Amino acid sequence: MWRRLTATEGGQGLLMVSPPLIYALALLAVPLGAILLFSFWTQDFMTVDTTFTLNNYREIAEKPIYGALLQRSLFVAGCVTIVTVILAFPVAYFVSFHVRPERKSLWLFLITIPFWTSYLIRVFLWKVILGYNGVINTGLINLGLIEEPLTFILYNVNAVIITLAHAFAPFAILPIFVALEKIDRSLLEASQDLGESKFMTFLRVTLPLSMPGVVAAVLIVFIPTIGDYVTPELMGGAGGKLIANMIQTQFLALNNAPLGAALAIVAMLSVSAISLVFVLLNRRWLKGRS
Repeated sequence: MWRRLTATEGGQGLLMVSPPLIYALALLAVPLGAILLFSFWTQDFMTVDTTFTLNNYREIAEKPIYGALLQRSLFVAGCVTIVTVILAFPVAYFVSFHVRPERKSLWLFLITIPFWTSYLIRVFLWKVILGYNGVINTGLINLGLIEEPLTFILYNVNAVIITLAHAFAPFAILPIFVALEKIDRSLLEASQDLGESKFMTFLRVTLPLSMPGVVAAVLIVFIPTIGDYVTPELMGGAGGKLIANMIQTQFLALNNAPLGAALAIVAMLSVSAISLVFVLLNRRWLKGRS
């Protein structure tokens, strides 16, 4: 009787899991498998040769431009992640510890307002702000702080980092806020009762307990940033292109989908390896403190 009941429950559980599993396989595993398979083929204009080959990966390893673009992409993604998390933590901390409970929903609502507008519109707005005759340059000239417009804030890596940091700020604020909300306030009171200052309480209690949210924010920002091609295309100019722009060029402009697929696989493996190392180091750090 018990076995029959367990089998029935197992069948019901499998039935409940099957739709999302099939959905995930259809939208994630199958496309990734197709990209991986395509990366071992070659293409000559409209003709695709399905013969297994490593020429695409060999070309990526031999031509310095691909390595340079990947290094620049990792650097930009790292800078965007650092800037975003550093700016997001004080906002999340303020909302969690200094905003009255009945007003926290309003603050979270205000933080998510950027999601109401198109991503492209936000990028174009930053283009207006950072432009040669944009808001920043015009304001600085009118104040007499500069004589000529600044040229290093647009069509380069700096503009890409600024725009992406603003675009992904809500993604960093929300997980950090959730982690801070889960902290037992009695622990902070106990720390101060034992003689610790507010600053040391933050370093020894609040910050370590909020690390799961920080790690989540880092991963949420870092992983999609390296795959962004719209912002580098519009804001980066010739010196701000990333690996995603090269992948787009291979697929759409040069009609070399296999090489584009190989670049996508290399970028994905690089991001996965870095993310895994970061997660493992964070887990070891948390175990060391426990």
